Amino acid sequence: MSTCVTRKELYPLAPVSDLHRWLLASVMVGTILLGWQWPVLGFIVPVTMAVGIGGSFLRGRYVCGNICPRGSFYDTVFRTLGGTRPVPALLTGMRFRWAALAVLMSMMTLQIAQNPGDPMHWGRVFWLVCLVTTLLGIGLGMIYRPRTWCSFCPVGTLANAIGGEKDRLEIGANCKECGSCEKACPMDLSIASHKDDGVLPHRDCLKCSSCVESCKLGALSFVSDRN
Repeated sequence: MSTCVTRKELYPLAPVSDLHRWLLASVMVGTILLGWQWPVLGFIVPVTMAVGIGGSFLRGRYVCGNICPRGSFYDTVFRTLGGTRPVPALLTGMRFRWAALAVLMSMMTLQIAQNPGDPMHWGRVFWLVCLVTTLLGIGLGMIYRPRTWCSFCPVGTLANAIGGEKDRLEIGANCKECGSCEKACPMDLSIASHKDDGVLPHRDCLKCSSCVESCKLGALSFVSDRN
C-alpha cells in the first residue's frame, strides 16, 4: 500500500548564531571603512545582491534575514541604537519600493558609465552606493525600527516579488496570540492576527526564525514548498 506524500512539509529552520551575525556585520563595516582605499572591496556589494536575488527563488527573503552583511549589522551593532516607531506605510508600499529600486539602479548605472573600462571605478561606485544607502538606513533606523531600510531595500523588493510566497511561516492552533513573536520580528510584521489563517501571508518575512525562538508554546514553524 503506497503512501501519498504532499508537497507541504515542515522543516526546522534554526536561527543563525550570534557569532555568524557579528562576523557578517564586520564584513559590512570593513567594506565601508576600507572600500575608499581598496575599491575591490566594493565588489562585495554586487555579490551580496546576486546571492540575495538568487536565493529568493528558493526561500524568498531568507538571505536578507540570515546572510546579508548589512542586515546583520542592523541586527547586532545597530540594534540597541535603533528606534521603536513603526515604519511608515509609504516606505513599505510596493509603488514606492519599485520607484526606489529604479532610481538607485539608474544612478548606479550612470555612475559606472562614466568610466566603464576601469574595474576599480566600478568598485568605487559599489562602495559609494553601499556607504550612502547604509547611512540612509542608519538615519531612518534611529527614527523607526533598526531594519527600516530592509522595508524598501531594492534587493529585498526583488526577493519579495520573486519568492515572497516561499517557505511561509505556519501558525499552529495552540497559538495564544500573546504577541511575543511580533515583538521579536525585525520587520515588525503582524503574526498572531493570522492565527485563523494558519499561515503568515507577509511576503517580506525574512525567515530569520526570531519569532519561532520567541514562542514558548512552539506554535510557529516554517512550511516548505519542496517535494
